[in-house]
Amino acid sequence: MSNSFSTQEVEQIVKPLVIKIGGAILEKESALSALLAVIATLKDKQVVLVHGGGCVVDEMLAQAGFTTEKKHGLRVTPKTQIPLISGALAGTVNKSIVATANSMSLTAVGLSLNDGEMISCTLSTQDLGQVGIPQPKNSKLLNALLQCEFLPVISSIGALDNGDLVNVNADDAAVAICQLLNAQLLLLTDVNGVKGADGEYLTSLNGEEADKLIEQGVIAGGMTAKVNAALQAAQQLGRSIAVASWQSPEQITQLLDGQGIGTQIQPS
Repeated sequence: MSNSFSTQEVEQIVKPLVIKIGGAILEKESALSALLAVIATLKDKQVVLVHGGGCVVDEMLAQAGFTTEKKHGLRVTPKTQIPLISGALAGTVNKSIVATANSMSLTAVGLSLNDGEMISCTLSTQDLGQVGIPQPKNSKLLNALLQCEFLPVISSIGALDNGDLVNVNADDAAVAICQLLNAQLLLLTDVNGVKGADGEYLTSLNGEEADKLIEQGVIAGGMTAKVNAALQAAQQLGRSIAVASWQSPEQITQLLDGQGIGTQIQPS
């Protein structure tokens, strides 16, 4: 009997898994713990968590007397709000996830996009204020952490070349980390995937189909940004990207077993 593996099987074995979390999972300790419990079972898999935390940001901004504005599902970030937003994401949210992971013996370490020059950022041209567009730059730090069996937990706060902090859409941040590591990518959301025009969840979605659904208003708000990020990753990596629900964390193992979960965003 041959002990050789196919190229696809080898890729499934060696590729890290980048998981993006945010939204309600960060408000429900039991949901986060359930996800981390599944990650703890993946003994031979290198995992990176990338997180947003818009709900926490909204609450902290409101307490400080600021209002929240979004365009096409993306947060508008005035420069005056950056200290609060970076403190919420890179501080409160990041360290809470790390603490929970470490309480479950996962040996997590908290990072931001600029640590180790992992990700470089340029300022968005979409009139969103201090919002950064991320690009992969240096994988040395992440590779070292993964080889030493740490669980990197990365907030979506980056920096421009001049040192100014920027807020990065967490889905875009996860895509950049995925590209940096040539990893698998799972975008977890509050729903079971992307809905079509009939209101049913789609098993797969390509760029042409997505454009039509966005134009029709079927895909809207935060899901627009998520789908666009997934399409970018699928195109650049040449493989499908899963958009699935955090409410079924066991789907992670199904994904690693090669099963289609949620909505599979397909490259053109």
